[in-house]
Amino acid sequence: MLNTFSVLSPHLKFKYKFVTIDNLAFKFHYRATFIILLVCTLLVTSRQYIGEHIRCITGGSIPEHVINTFCFFTTTFTVIRHYNESMLQKGVLPHPGVGPMYTEDPVKHHAYYQWVPFILFLQALTFYAPHLLWRVSEGGRLKNLVDGLHMAHLSEHYTAKSNLTFGPKCTLLSRDTVDAKLATVKREFSNHFLVHRHWAARHILCEVLNLLNCILQIVFTNVFLGRKFWNLGPSFLEEDFTGKMDVLDTVFPKVTKCHFYKYGPTGSIQKHDALCIMALNVINEKIFTFLWFWYLVLFCVSVLAILWRTLTLILHNRSYKFTALILSFASPGRLNPQDMAIITLRLRFTEWLFLYYLAKNMDAHLFRKVLRQITDELRHPNELESEDDHDDREGIDTVDGLGPGGDDSDIAMVKLRYEPEHKKA
Repeated sequence: MLNTFSVLSPHLKFKYKFVTIDNLAFKFHYRATFIILLVCTLLVTSRQYIGEHIRCITGGSIPEHVINTFCFFTTTFTVIRHYNESMLQKGVLPHPGVGPMYTEDPVKHHAYYQWVPFILFLQALTFYAPHLLWRVSEGGRLKNLVDGLHMAHLSEHYTAKSNLTFGPKCTLLSRDTVDAKLATVKREFSNHFLVHRHWAARHILCEVLNLLNCILQIVFTNVFLGRKFWNLGPSFLEEDFTGKMDVLDTVFPKVTKCHFYKYGPTGSIQKHDALCIMALNVINEKIFTFLWFWYLVLFCVSVLAILWRTLTLILHNRSYKFTALILSFASPGRLNPQDMAIITLRLRFTEWLFLYYLAKNMDAHLFRKVLRQITDELRHPNELESEDDHDDREGIDTVDGLGPGGDDSDIAMVKLRYEPEHKKA
């Protein structure tokens, strides 16, 4: 088994990333689901555990490799009226869906097994796509700002003037370098060179794409399996698996029929009835049953992520306690309530979200230094900033600024306290 999965090991190295640009819901899609689907693809294409994917018998009239190839690349079928458990219990039928048939008997063709590895691989790519889109759109802005600051607390004990590199990607910054990077973080944040209106919009768009892709893959899988995937999970839980036939036999039959036609010695068409063993469906039934439950979990996580993002859009400029709670989770430690009120009052959602990711990727002590510098500047805005631009930033946009009735008592207090200073300036 280890040899089988060693093919994926060079591409699935779990490396700790010092800079995080997404949330847990993203990781459920591009990391967990992506890897699960790749493993499933590998299992389906492996012959180590199931042998040949299909083996058919015709009584020796047709070479085995010919009938196996023909039935795998065309379609096998089962007779619908032979899905009868009572007849199976009596021994009248040998296998579910297999038995004598007449011309008028309805049959069910099975061709999906040819496409299973391709479908699983393509689904893996679709679950990775929103993350790739967000990573390209983000453009490494966070990494360029905070790279190296996760270990900056050690710089207080490092007195050398040059940076110290140890390991392939670990660098201990000097005090001067840390101070310079902190000044850069504050300057770039304040001047909006990196934090612009579309940064958060693209992040939200990719979160929505995660949810839409999850729904799309559930619907597509249901169509791919002949509309049997939708109820596969509940039917599986209700099944006791004690009889001759279970719910999985109707979706993933292990024994099917196949008709092979060829010319006889005199030119007449001969029909050969083959019985095919579908060993591949032993793996397929377990894969898609597991995927039903996994997609359910993934759908719930994606919906919760959208609800959480909606909540942050509503509360980011209405409650300083909410802002303090979120930043405390991202960067543990005590935060100044007045600073939180200023952040809540002044920042648009794009800046608020970017500040959250700064807190998540920086040393807590250094983040508080940057936060204090940012709030000090927000208390005393640059005089070069025009009054119109400042008003537009504060209140015109109901999403990024203050919406009607958005101030709570603490924010109102800070507003009354600091606006006179701004007018004096």
